[in-house]
Amino acid sequence: MLTVHFGGAGHSKEIIKKLSNKGVLIGIDRDKEALQAAKNNLKEFTNVKYIHDNHDNIKEILDKLDIKKVDGILLDLGVSSYQLDERNRGFSYLGENELDMRMDKTQSLTAKEVINTYEEEKLANIIYEYGEERFSRQIAKNICIERKKTTINTTKQLVEIIENSIPKSKQKNGHPAKKTFQAIRIEVNNEIKPLYETVRNCIECLNAGGRLCIITFHSLEDRAVKNAYIDANGKCTCPKDLPYCVCGAKSLGEIINRKPIVATKEEQLENSRSKSAKLRIFERR
Repeated sequence: MLTVHFGGAGHSKEIIKKLSNKGVLIGIDRDKEALQAAKNNLKEFTNVKYIHDNHDNIKEILDKLDIKKVDGILLDLGVSSYQLDERNRGFSYLGENELDMRMDKTQSLTAKEVINTYEEEKLANIIYEYGEERFSRQIAKNICIERKKTTINTTKQLVEIIENSIPKSKQKNGHPAKKTFQAIRIEVNNEIKPLYETVRNCIECLNAGGRLCIITFHSLEDRAVKNAYIDANGKCTCPKDLPYCVCGAKSLGEIINRKPIVATKEEQLENSRSKSAKLRIFERR
């Protein structure tokens, strides 16, 4: 059995225990530090391959490994707890750290570059689309005003700008910088644009009966995954009055759970970050 896991070491030990010595786990992450953490966590196992790459390149990765199909894929999307807890990575809006937010430190684009060089309208659109932040235009405007005075280098500087852009009366539900930080992180790491195609590619890389399991943490990710699953399931676009399908809709498999699986109350108490997690599963025919 060949199983692919994207996204750190969190679930890997349980997966590889089930594989025993009869299968291989391919662990893929764009973050070299997360890969090293996985190696340390799984050092007792010998049937693991560690690949520094992006899940968008699933087909190319398997080609290089001379693997045609796999039996299961787990995509754990978004930023990891490891990355959030490592404050110097700049993902967290708590504390004062360099504006970085790169999952892959070998790439050039950083949050600092986005904040200090993007035009106001582009910044506003990113914050609104990727963060679903209703005060995106005011935040973008104030970022551009402040960066004319001095370069915005740290997370603390950005947080202060955001806090001053949102009316105090509207800062009741969570940290005011949460949505903007999510938006900038998504832009830096290009997390949404390729996602639909990545899901399709992952499905095509599965053996018959193989399953793709995807964990998302916000509505943008979940929407992209849900739409890709629906289309892969086979979506007939013929008029309802036709006696049979003529559009040529092709099914790649079956959606296992129409409604996403969410964390139990016990899991949420144990790990508060699991509250927003949603799991969707697709089985290949």
